[in-house]
Amino acid sequence: MTQAQFEQCLESWTDREATAEAMIPLIGRLYREHNVVTSIYGRGLVNRSVISLLKSHRFARQIDDTELSVHDTFPVVSALLDLELGPASIDLARLVNKFRESGGEDLDAFLRAELSSVIGHTGERRQGRDVVLYGFGRIGRLLARILIEKAGVGDGLRLRAIVVRKGAENDLAKRASLLRRDSVHGSFQGTITIDEENNTLTANGNQIQVIYASDPASIDYTSYGIEDALIVDNTGVWRDEAGLSQHLQCKGASQVVLTAPGKGDLKNIVHGINHAAITPEDKIVSAASCTTNAIVPVLKAINDKYGIVNGHVETVHSYTNDQNLIDNFHKGNRRGRSAALNMVITETGAAKAVAKALPELEGKLSGNAIRVPTPNVSMAILNLNLEKSTNRDEVNEYLRDMALHSDLHKQIDFTNSVEVVSSDFVGSRHAGVVDAEATICNDNRVILYVWYDNEFGYSCQVVRILEDMAHVNPPAFPA
Repeated sequence: MTQAQFEQCLESWTDREATAEAMIPLIGRLYREHNVVTSIYGRGLVNRSVISLLKSHRFARQIDDTELSVHDTFPVVSALLDLELGPASIDLARLVNKFRESGGEDLDAFLRAELSSVIGHTGERRQGRDVVLYGFGRIGRLLARILIEKAGVGDGLRLRAIVVRKGAENDLAKRASLLRRDSVHGSFQGTITIDEENNTLTANGNQIQVIYASDPASIDYTSYGIEDALIVDNTGVWRDEAGLSQHLQCKGASQVVLTAPGKGDLKNIVHGINHAAITPEDKIVSAASCTTNAIVPVLKAINDKYGIVNGHVETVHSYTNDQNLIDNFHKGNRRGRSAALNMVITETGAAKAVAKALPELEGKLSGNAIRVPTPNVSMAILNLNLEKSTNRDEVNEYLRDMALHSDLHKQIDFTNSVEVVSSDFVGSRHAGVVDAEATICNDNRVILYVWYDNEFGYSCQVVRILEDMAHVNPPAFPA
C-alpha cells in the first residue's frame, strides 16, 4: 500500500463519517417533527451514533451483496424533510433500491409518487393506547426498553405502568437499576430518574407508574389516569383464559396479551403469520413462545414453496430463569442441575404449537430441546422432508428473497457469513435469522439452522402484536 492509497482510504472514511453526522439531525427531525421512523432493512436509525449509522449501511451488503452508501441515503433523507410528511415508517434501503429500479432520474418526483398518501399530513396525530406491563422480568424490561424507544410524540403505544410485588424497601431503585443495566443487552440508551414519593420511573421523558399488587384483579388503573389499557402479562403464572381474565376485572383494562404459549382455546399469535386473526372481540391472546415465533415464519416460507411432508425441530436454547444456577431440587426433570455447567435435555412444546399458527402442519413435526450454558440467543435446527426436490443454493436464495422482499421481512432475517456465532445475534429484532452457510440439502431433505434472540427478538414480536391490537401502526414505505 502506498502513502497515497492510505490517505485516500482514510479520506473516504472521514467523508462518509461527515455525511452520516449530517444525517443524524435530519433523521431526528423526521422522527420528532413528523413522526417518521427511518430504518435500513428493519434496523432503526433514530437516536443512533455516526458509527452505528455507518454499520447499518454496511449491513445491507448481507442482503444486497453491496454496501449501501450514505451518499445514496443522505439525499433521500434531505428530500423527505421537504415533503411535509405525516406519520410513516420508511425503509431507506428499500426506497433507494426501488428508486434505482425506476431509473434513478428524478428523486423528488419518485418520492412524491411513492409517499403520496402521507405527503402534506404533518402534525396529524393518531390515537395512542395505554400499555401496562404486569411483571417486570427479562421480557418485561426489554418490552419497556422497546416501548420507550418507540414512544415518539406519544401517539403510539404508551407505557403507563408496571405492576410488581414489592420486594424490598428500596424496590423502586432496584427496579430502575435493572432497567438501566443489563448484563446481556447492555446499558439503557437514555436517562432514568425515580420519584419515591409518587412511585414513578421517568425514562427518556416517559413517566411510568410503578404499582405494587399481589394479584391481577385488585387494581384500579383509572385512578392513575390509565384507560382502555393493554395489559401485557409477563409472569407466565396464568396461561389460560380463566386465569388471565382476572386482569379484565380491573377498571381501565380492556385487553390482555400473554408473553408465553397460551393454553386451551386462546389464540396463539405469531406476528407475520396469523396476526390478522386477532379481532376487536378478542380480549385475551397469547404471543406464543420465542421458539415458535422463530421457526413458524421459516416453516411457512418453506411449506409454501416446497411443501413439508414431516420433520423434526431441535432447539439449542440458552438457559432461563426457570433453571438452577447450581444443583438443587427442581420439580422438572433434569432442570435441577446447574444451568451454567451443563447441557440439559428438556422438552419443548414449540413443534406442536406450530399447528396453532400453521394448521396445515399439524401432526407433521416432532421436537425436543437442549438447554446450553449461554445466557441468551438460541438456535432452532429444522430437519425437514419436502414434497419437492431442491438444492442448497436454491433454498438459500429463496429464503434470502423472503427476508428481503416478502411480507415476512420483519420476521425472517438472513446471514451468509461463515464467522457468525450466537453472541452476534444479541439484539436482533427479527423472529429468526437463517444461517445460509449452515444449510444442508440432499434432494428433498433440507436442514436449516435458524438463530434467534430468544429475549429481544421475541419482545419485538410481542410489540408488533400490541401495535396491531392498538391500531397504531403507521403506513410502511416502500409498499
